[in-house]
Amino acid sequence: MNASHLKHTGLILSGGGARAAYQVGVLRAIAEILPDDYPNPFDIICGTSAGGLNAAGLAAHADCLQDGVNLLESVWGNFHTEQVYRTDWPGVLRRASRFLWTMAFGRLRRDLPVSLLDNSPLRDLLAHNIPLSKVQSAIDAGHLRALCITASGYASGESVSFYQGINALENWQRSRRIGVRSPITLDHLMASAAIPIVFPAVRVNREYFGDGALRQLSPISPALHLGAERVLVIGVGGQSKRSVREKTVAYPSIAQVVSHIMNSSFVDSLEADIERLSRVNNTLSLIPEEVRQQHSTLRQIEVMVMSPPAEVLDAIAMRYAPLLPRSIKLFVRGSGATHRSGSGVLSYLLFEAAYCKDLMALGYHDAQGRQDELRRFLGIGEEPGDSSNVVEFKRAD
Repeated sequence: MNASHLKHTGLILSGGGARAAYQVGVLRAIAEILPDDYPNPFDIICGTSAGGLNAAGLAAHADCLQDGVNLLESVWGNFHTEQVYRTDWPGVLRRASRFLWTMAFGRLRRDLPVSLLDNSPLRDLLAHNIPLSKVQSAIDAGHLRALCITASGYASGESVSFYQGINALENWQRSRRIGVRSPITLDHLMASAAIPIVFPAVRVNREYFGDGALRQLSPISPALHLGAERVLVIGVGGQSKRSVREKTVAYPSIAQVVSHIMNSSFVDSLEADIERLSRVNNTLSLIPEEVRQQHSTLRQIEVMVMSPPAEVLDAIAMRYAPLLPRSIKLFVRGSGATHRSGSGVLSYLLFEAAYCKDLMALGYHDAQGRQDELRRFLGIGEEPGDSSNVVEFKRAD
């Protein structure tokens, strides 16, 4: 093993609802290029929102990346919307009625959750599929340095990164963001994935928390605090490649506005943080090596980013819009979510196997096209392992 294998490598999985299926395809491609005897390449795994669910699945199988990817493929490849939130008419109407009543007249009871959708099925799915008890075993065995799940505190306004890791790690505190040692539980995962208004907030210890992408101004920061010297970021929708703004006539639909808000939470802060880190790296490259060695805090961080253009994800979502359950389709049709301009909302909420498989295929294809770059980044000098373990993804027509 060369020296590059000794670097602490962080994996950052951003949020994005159903879009997080893309991450599984990228991870499948990475698992394939690893030699059979290669250890887990990511000893620091950080996740937010749906990316946090993927992160927990990988961390529970940190002794073998292949096993972790197999688990995620099984879940995402067999998804149905009712496994994430209730789609039956009584469930949808009851929750929507409570939401509208609260908006008009106030809360009926202080302990009743208020949201547009009821995501209690998701908790059952996670409890059945992610063995969180194995995370500590992976840490004790040296396969994992830390698992970190970020959520946003509604009362404090802080971005809180809950981490479970080796004893040497310490809590941190910065402006509006802190790191707190805590065994990761289902409550942490549910809180991190609680999209505001759409899903209910979750109480963790003394505070209610919502989606971790809220107010997460530095998504890469938790991995660095946990000791990462290089980070692979798998996003769920990069900046549009269109350089010219389209002329619009119609007033923006509700779905278009909500999609804009979601992108601001899930995408914009990550892109800004990557840009900021690149500037810091460029500045540090101008400082002589001997000076940097005298200051342990002055270190360059290797960064690699995998993220598809947002418009590609929106186009795929539109193709699978008919798969939405009838109750949800009726629920969102008036908002404009079933039209092209509002398809961004669908791309977050369309938890259906066909759509998720297409996103996994997209992630797999993107990562396959960057194999050499991934090998260099992870320090893999050997040839890929036995091709009999290869699982091919094919894009749907």
